[in-house]
This record gives sequence, structure tokens and C-alpha cells, in this order.
Amino acid sequence: MGVSETTVSKVSQPSVAVPKRLRIKRRRLLANLEGYLFAAPWLLGFFIFTVGPFFSSIWYSLNQWDMVTSMKFVGFQNYVRLLQNDIFWKSVQVTATYAVMSLPAALTLAMILALLVNKQNPIMMFFRGVFFVPAVTSGVAVAVLWRWLFNPEFGLINYMLSWFGIQGPMWLASEHWALPAMTIMVLWSVGATMLIYLAGLQSVPQHLYEAAEIDGASGFQSFWRVTLPMMSPTIFYTLILGVLGAFQAFTQAYVMTRGGPNFATYFYVYNLYEEAFVKFRMGYASALAWVLFMAVLIMTLIQFKVAGRWVYYEAGE
Repeated sequence: MGVSETTVSKVSQPSVAVPKRLRIKRRRLLANLEGYLFAAPWLLGFFIFTVGPFFSSIWYSLNQWDMVTSMKFVGFQNYVRLLQNDIFWKSVQVTATYAVMSLPAALTLAMILALLVNKQNPIMMFFRGVFFVPAVTSGVAVAVLWRWLFNPEFGLINYMLSWFGIQGPMWLASEHWALPAMTIMVLWSVGATMLIYLAGLQSVPQHLYEAAEIDGASGFQSFWRVTLPMMSPTIFYTLILGVLGAFQAFTQAYVMTRGGPNFATYFYVYNLYEEAFVKFRMGYASALAWVLFMAVLIMTLIQFKVAGRWVYYEAGE
């Protein structure tokens, strides 16, 4: 009996274990299915409104299409046309100039503000909020506000300049001052970058500053030798976002100048908008979009390639 009971127990063990493993797999499958069902609305929207248009635009760029008549396949003719278009190159020039003017100034100002408010007291907390508020304001509202500020006749900026006997420029009505005016407007909205820098400053180990002080380093030397190297990953991150934002500038031109005067603020994305939704040349606009995508992708890859020369990661040392 003892041998038979042992034999029966050995034989019966697998029959009990197999259904248990199956139940565990079934629970995991149901849990995964439940998760996918909850994520289904987002996934459906992502594939319909993001992935679908993304790949469809490749086909559109190879066709001539006005959204009314049927498509006409033209191959790479849209790409050849845009490279031969003076307005295309003007929009590239305006956008590149705007990026060169606004990006260094915005990142520098954000760093200065972060250094100024990097203290734990109620006054600094108040100013953090003051500097951050413009960053969460609607872009259209900001553009309308600054259009009034830059008004050459009754704008606040020219009025304040008149206190010092300075004749203010025409700003948005001037071909030479319109783009600098938009750069000034960007500097008003550096609060988000300031907060990122502030978080980076507060994560710098204090013992590095103490060691620098013991070695006799001045405040500027501590900033140059300690703060900037430790902040380099944060600066690199904001630089990437800044380049992406600068090359997608649109709202300012649309609300404030409509690309004028004389194409002085004719940004690349504004050119794309007019081709797509004013002239209804969807194939040409899709080609513009893909050129922008490739240009930004190449610039981002170059930045990552060069980052190893100046970005310091403590964990990697």
C-alpha cells in the first residue's frame, strides 16, 4: 500500500500543477487584455491621427493634390520645385536667423534667472512663479499682447523709450526690426527653461562647491568649473528642445505679421501652412514637411554626436 500510495501521489502531482500554471497564464493574459482595452482609445487616436498621417504624407509628397481633384503622381517633382523656389529659401533663411538670434539669448537669460532665484526664501519663490507664468500663457494671447506693446504709435515700449528721448522703431512694421521684435518676445517666455535649470542647479552636489572654495576658487570660477559641467546634460536637453521649437515657430508670424513685412518673418512652418491651407497644394506642403523633418533630424543627430565633447555625465566618469 505504501508503494502504491507513493506511486499515485507522484503521478497525481503533475495533474494538479498543470492547471495551476494555466490559471496563472490566463490571469496574466486577462490582465494584459484589460490594460490594452484601457489604452485602446489612446492607441486608436495615435495610429489614426499620428502614425497614419505621418506615413500618408510620404505618399502625398510624391503627388500633386489639392484635396478636391484626384491625385496625380509626380514623383520627386515637388522636392525639385521647392529647392528652386525663392520663397522656400527665404523661409529657411528667416527661420535659421531667428533660431540663431533667439536660442542663445533665451538659454542664457534662463540660466541667469535660475541663478538669481536659486535661494530658498519666500521672495525667491514668488519670483519663480512670476517668471514662470508667461510660459503657461496661450501663445495666441501672448502674440496679441506683444503686438500691442510693439505698436509704433501707441505701444508701451515706444512710449517708455520716449521718456529717454529715444525715437522707437517701427518694430513689426519694419522689415529690419520685425524679427528682432519676435526674439524679444521669446525672452519673455523663458520661465519653463528657467525651472529646468533651477532643478539642475539644486541637484549639483554641494561638496563640489565646498571643495572649490577650499581650493580658493572665486564665484565665477566655481560657476565655470563646477556649475556648468554639472549642468551640461540639462543644457544639452534644453538646447535640443530649443532647436525644435525655433524651427517650428509659427504662432507669432500668423497672429502678428502674417509673414511680413516683405517676408521678414516668413517662417518655414508659416510657409508650409500657406501652401497647405491657403493654396491647397498638399503635395508640395507634404514635401516641405518632410524636408523640415529630415533637417531637424540631421541637426539633432549632429548635436548628439558633438555632445560627447562637452556634456559631462557624472556616472560615466
